[in-house]
Amino acid sequence: MDVFRNSQEPFGRQRRTTMRSYGMRLRDNIRCKNFWQELSGSLGDLGTFIPILLALAYVNKVDLGTTLLFTGMYNVVTGVLFGVPMPVQPMKSIAAVAIAEGPDRLTVPQIMAAGLSTGAVLAFLGLSGLMTVVDKIVPLPVVRGIQLSQGIAFGITAVKYILYNQDFTANKSSGDRMWIGLDGLLLALAACVVIILCTGPGGGRQCRSPRQEEVGETTRSRNSETHEDVESSNEAPGESARKWVAPAGILLFLLGVVLAIIRDPATLGDLKLGPSPLKLVKISMNDWKVGFVRAAIPQLPLSVLNSVVAVCKLSNDLFPNKTVTVFSVSTSVGLMNLVGCWFGAMPVCHGAGGLAGQYKFGARNGLAPALLGGAKLVLSLLLGSSLLRLLASFPVGLLGALLLFSGAELAMACRDQNSNEDAFVMLVCTIVSLSKASAAIGFATGMLVFLLLKLRDLPTEYPRYISGARNLVKKSVQPDEVRLLQGHEDDEDAIRATR
Repeated sequence: MDVFRNSQEPFGRQRRTTMRSYGMRLRDNIRCKNFWQELSGSLGDLGTFIPILLALAYVNKVDLGTTLLFTGMYNVVTGVLFGVPMPVQPMKSIAAVAIAEGPDRLTVPQIMAAGLSTGAVLAFLGLSGLMTVVDKIVPLPVVRGIQLSQGIAFGITAVKYILYNQDFTANKSSGDRMWIGLDGLLLALAACVVIILCTGPGGGRQCRSPRQEEVGETTRSRNSETHEDVESSNEAPGESARKWVAPAGILLFLLGVVLAIIRDPATLGDLKLGPSPLKLVKISMNDWKVGFVRAAIPQLPLSVLNSVVAVCKLSNDLFPNKTVTVFSVSTSVGLMNLVGCWFGAMPVCHGAGGLAGQYKFGARNGLAPALLGGAKLVLSLLLGSSLLRLLASFPVGLLGALLLFSGAELAMACRDQNSNEDAFVMLVCTIVSLSKASAAIGFATGMLVFLLLKLRDLPTEYPRYISGARNLVKKSVQPDEVRLLQGHEDDEDAIRATR
């Protein structure tokens, strides 16, 4: 008996050691040295989250409290597990189809069917390993083209938010914004000035000046001498400590809440204590059909490219010490929707734009999304869907300022395409994606151009059957004028030879 007990002790000790190391890694994923910077970064992707959520809540009656509850849980779990500011954002193609004008707007069951279908496909691609194959096949210039087009699209939308009044229920602008007011143009411009002064040019690890490189090397050498854990630092390598003057995200969000209350004081009277009741969504066969055909199919290419492949590349660029795989991200997106959509929560995904936005405003590890998720959970449990009117009064110009610099941060990640060939593929992919407003068409065009350029680099000696076919075609289609001209040239060559 003692022998059996002694033989089991090493296995138990090894299991405890493994659990302890795993717990320490999860703790490190949400550890930081600057709480306010992480809190500011957690608000960096609200420029896309709030407008789409408001539109779905007003137009399609998606429950706000339920969405806040589940997205809050997603934020906390992804922050702890990934250890990077992995965002939780709405699925934009599904939202665009859902709030489109006309009598055929999607119902809540159809929206949830689209989210469940997309989540099931992404979970299958991740768990089966097919998403890893896709990630290895897609070349970097095409990924950068998708990122650049998404960043520019964010910027264009942000400028519309700043310059024009927005009607999110109709998904369109409704006139020029006034210069002075609680949601005026001057307020939005002042917010842009504050962001620039607080966060600088951005650009992540690829936008460091020589002076910042020198400071980063000095900091790393000093940390190595004092035996500090460099990875636990909340500053990226080479980042100047004086870059962060104030947490711009916190300042703008608090200002927006105050202005929202001033704009519509009655919102305080509409606030009610208590969460929204959870209800299972009943989905018919027709809802599955409509949701999959009209919303899930357009969403899948965008989810694969921007929510999985591009976000993994950007995360590994910004945080090389925290490897994020397409397997984990694809599976994460799938599981989130396979859980929440049954209860009526908005379909969500991870996105490169949200990651760039949180990084821009100070997020450096998983604590930022965990803080945002905790705030969502508290608000959903305390106030539920009664927050809808307060969020609707939030100044749109401030959201535009947040979204503008989030898009710029995402676009600046594409600066590593230095060769003419890579830049050409990236720009073609970007232009087609923006002109057709479809990442799938831009992706296909970028892949085609990339393959054509690779074919161009093949050896110039053709196989025998190809050369024979080329010569046969040339002789068969040669015009009479060309033949006469060649005969005249042969005569001139003969005369020169006799001379």
